[in-house]
Amino acid sequence: MGVFIRIALRNLMQARLRSFFLTVALSLVTMLLVILLGLSQGLTETIVKNATTLASGHLNVAGFFKAKASDANPIVTHRAEVRKAVEESITGVDFIIDRARGWARVVSDVSSMNAGLTGVDAKEESRLFEILQLAKQSEYKEGGSDEVKGDARRLANKNTALIFAAQAKRLEVDVGDKLTVAVETMKGARNTAEFEIVGIARDIGIMSNWSVFTDKASLLELYRLDADVTGAIQIYLDDVDRAPKAMGELRLALEDKGYTVMEHDPRPFWAKFEGVSGEDWTGQRLDLTTWSDEVSFLLWIITAVDSISFVLVGILVVIIAVGIMNSMWMSVRERTPEVGTLRAIGMSRRRVLLMFMLEALILGLVATSLGGAAGAFIARSIDAAHVHVSVDAVRLILMSDTLHLSVGVQQVLTAVIAFTLISGLSALWPAYRASRLQPVTAIQHIG
Repeated sequence: MGVFIRIALRNLMQARLRSFFLTVALSLVTMLLVILLGLSQGLTETIVKNATTLASGHLNVAGFFKAKASDANPIVTHRAEVRKAVEESITGVDFIIDRARGWARVVSDVSSMNAGLTGVDAKEESRLFEILQLAKQSEYKEGGSDEVKGDARRLANKNTALIFAAQAKRLEVDVGDKLTVAVETMKGARNTAEFEIVGIARDIGIMSNWSVFTDKASLLELYRLDADVTGAIQIYLDDVDRAPKAMGELRLALEDKGYTVMEHDPRPFWAKFEGVSGEDWTGQRLDLTTWSDEVSFLLWIITAVDSISFVLVGILVVIIAVGIMNSMWMSVRERTPEVGTLRAIGMSRRRVLLMFMLEALILGLVATSLGGAAGAFIARSIDAAHVHVSVDAVRLILMSDTLHLSVGVQQVLTAVIAFTLISGLSALWPAYRASRLQPVTAIQHIG
């Protein structure tokens, strides 16, 4: 094998210019693929972060309570009992919280909007306060200062709310202002309350456009619910990838404890109202979902980026494959007498095939390794630079106001292995034809 590798390296060095251009082309395509994979992974991580901060745990125990068949109240009764059952039934847990949920009309002195309300217990929400960053006044108020006002931890107080910068712009409010929140209770009555804005957070993607945090006790009071009611018990696992498996295990455990669990429906809870209200049953049923179920309406972003990447890289792969194939045809043509001589002195067709294949594979491995390393360096440099995205439409797609790319060893190895194999496959047919040359004919061949 060592002899074949030396021959392959010698042949690549003899055709320096051709090898150089192929190396550059392969390196650039590999670099592009690594950067695109980093962008896709970065989007996934951003969506997971946003989803599990604003609306969902890695795994959620929610449900519906129906006093009559036509109801569809998205609440969990006997919260403490259900939470205890969850804590006893699942392993690999980092921490568990529970949040109240609601939908309301939020009104300021000059404007209004619809918003999803999330009632939180500040004592449980250390992770939320670590991730949410308060905005500078200039980010939501024209002519505002760079001062950061408010304190998110004041959500521990009654009748307090935290909103996001885009919402503050729309409502034209600042920290300390009051918002009137109007809801429809579970019994169909209208109820309102005033909430003081204790913090305005920086936007973290499209989900922050409609998310408003309030203190949990006031939200339950607004809906006229007792303290042993919640919207969802959110479970955060040591390994987020284990969520689907953990959901299956938890379903069996809860059913064994006597709870009625709904069939898995991979949609967010608010998309299930119509279906639940049309079902003929009453009482409490639990609904288990993962983070990806709760933000399934956003996963199209990852699919779209992956599809565009696939098409773009696919076109480049075809171009590169044609280039490698043409290069190998030229190499075979130039070395036909050499092949004939090797065959005449006893080299088998299989070894001739191996000789040409090794040439393409070595070229591919070297070029893709360089491209993979360059792509990883560029992706990590862009991520470290925290490049600000100023276009609103792009921020909505990226789910962040900064460009986030995440590249690991797996992405680099995927790109390197994929394009090395493509290089080898592109050379297969010319190498096969070279191995089928008749020795006498090949020796007599002239350029």
